Amino acid sequence: MNEFLTQFVIESRELVEQATEGLLVLEHSPHDAERLDSVFRAFHTLKGGAGIVEFAAMERAVHAAEEILSGARAGKRTLTTALVGDCLACLDQVIQWLDAVEQTGELPSSAANTKADDTWLADMLERNPEVRAQVATALQFIPDPDCFYQGEDPLARITALPELLALDVQPMAAWPALNSFDPYKCNLVLTALTAASMGEVTAHMHGHSGTCEIQTISDVRTTPPASALPAQARNILTEQRAMLSHATAANLAGFVASAGLAAGNALRSCALAETAAIIAQATESSLSANSPEPLRHAISQLLSPTPAAVTETTKVSSKPEATAQTLRIDARRVDALVRLTGELTVAKNAAGHVAKLAQQEGNAIAGLLKDRQVVLERLIAELQESVLGMRVLPLRSVLQRFPRVVREMSLNLGKPLTLEIEGDDTEADKAIVEMLFEPLLHIVRNAIDHGIESLGERAARGKPPTARIRIRAARQADQVIIEISDDGGGIDVDRVREIARTRGVATEEELRLMPEMDIIDLVFAAGFSTAAKVTELSGRGVGLDAVRTAVERIGGRVSLESRAGDGATVRFSLPFSVMMTQVMTVEASGQMFGVPLDAIVETVSVPRTAIVGIGAAHAIVLRNRTVPVVDLAAILGLREAMSGETDATIVITSVAGHFGGLHVDRIGQRLEVILKPLDGLLTGMPGITGTTLLGDGRVLLVLDIGELLQ
Repeated sequence: MNEFLTQFVIESRELVEQATEGLLVLEHSPHDAERLDSVFRAFHTLKGGAGIVEFAAMERAVHAAEEILSGARAGKRTLTTALVGDCLACLDQVIQWLDAVEQTGELPSSAANTKADDTWLADMLERNPEVRAQVATALQFIPDPDCFYQGEDPLARITALPELLALDVQPMAAWPALNSFDPYKCNLVLTALTAASMGEVTAHMHGHSGTCEIQTISDVRTTPPASALPAQARNILTEQRAMLSHATAANLAGFVASAGLAAGNALRSCALAETAAIIAQATESSLSANSPEPLRHAISQLLSPTPAAVTETTKVSSKPEATAQTLRIDARRVDALVRLTGELTVAKNAAGHVAKLAQQEGNAIAGLLKDRQVVLERLIAELQESVLGMRVLPLRSVLQRFPRVVREMSLNLGKPLTLEIEGDDTEADKAIVEMLFEPLLHIVRNAIDHGIESLGERAARGKPPTARIRIRAARQADQVIIEISDDGGGIDVDRVREIARTRGVATEEELRLMPEMDIIDLVFAAGFSTAAKVTELSGRGVGLDAVRTAVERIGGRVSLESRAGDGATVRFSLPFSVMMTQVMTVEASGQMFGVPLDAIVETVSVPRTAIVGIGAAHAIVLRNRTVPVVDLAAILGLREAMSGETDATIVITSVAGHFGGLHVDRIGQRLEVILKPLDGLLTGMPGITGTTLLGDGRVLLVLDIGELLQ
């Protein structure tokens, strides 16, 4: 990819982030003129950048969203939830295009070469005049020629579009003769018209191969007129409005919560999720105002022949924009500098080794050499800190994606939510930041799907209708702490105990003796799930064990605290840097290994007779705690069994709250090293987390304690 396109991709991603954050704020505050101007400028600049690189498809898509924002700035329309969703969907499409540019180094050919006059769209509308009044969105989908090998069925994906009105299938290129026809190559162009919003269509098409151009036909989405609602839904809405007329001060909360839930479910059953979100917001307003009027008014609007435009639903907290003064540096250059610093660290350790040898031999210059080595150590430590500081990123780059995620889940599940983010300026190593999104997403999904109660349950418990999700990050010494908390119902300990028993995670006797904290921790067991049914968010057998595994893979820890009826908090304790590691060297059968210092609790020397056999395993009793012990040399295949010395040296370690002991021959020294990932023949070797060089030139293998003790 040339430097021109590289700069285009970098700047476009920054503008997408700025626009996304602003749109989520505008959904809550549609009349925030300053924020609206900022978002409009971001879209306008995106369009200009696309024009400069002659990316016509992106230019047209962004222009459509820009027109919506321009109308809002001029006071001609209000930014509703649907319109915000359409603008966000446009940004989703831009991100897919940018990903394609980054992967291939050039503009997507089919998207870039699309005619600027949108001939396909005009032709499709002309051929289907009978549905023109219902069309909200059109798309042209050109699957990747090799999509079948990726397990995709483009035609099935298109025919499953929500509210599909018309579909046209044409060959991308002329069909070849039968003797040269390749049935495994996709040669289709699929064009469709649908009554669904741009947001719904983009969500449905997420993850497709090839290119997909999505166009909004109608700019303003309003709540459906009563005549468009199925008779059963109209009847349910009418009954809920009538029920609200009988609400009294004594039963108000129950009547409002019940009416709101019934009306919302009726609308969602008609595929009107956005309209159901309006009812959820009105329910919240009624409960907050201690009056049935907001909800009754919202239902009346839906039953009215000329309803008002929809308004926003979910509140998302956000900070004002801040322009960071940054210098863009290619990540490969930073990594090269880190590698050089690692080599300097090895040289420093070698100098220390030479000074030690000279001192042992009584050399006259040993003292001077030692002094110079101390100075070198100090300077390299400062260099290490500076270089590793270049690799750090603010957590904002990950956390800023969650307001959008929470918004979509709130709409899908009909649960009003507020997201609070604190400490997004906390910094961590690039590798830490890049792996965080998936584990955090899993926790947030669980909190919303399992933890947050329905509107009726929250009302019965005296809780506000709008639930709160809070993500808080902070730096503590050499650790980065991230907490995800919610104000839902917490962990149902009895249900966890029952599922653990039925699935054989633990015996009934073990569960009876377990403290509540240990029972809660069982949710991290492999495949454990309390979901009663499979949904898009949960119940597929991929549990919190995946989160704990991902976090522990980079040297972090996960803990869970539950407050019955008041919510839960998941805490990530992560290393600030995965490159710089403190290790303690140990020797086993004449070979030296490194043990991460943060996994070591203590070292003990016990009589050999204190190590007792339990079946095929061994253990010691340390301060009334049974600690399993493994012989490091034996598990690494260096000898067959434990040696028979009088005393045994045991390194007590702790991983994920589980104690274990490593039987070693002797303890070495404490070192600060920069780890190199495994490559070559060592790639994928279990039990080894990385390598480094010792001062005498030997390679030190740093152990993965979690894998060794499994």
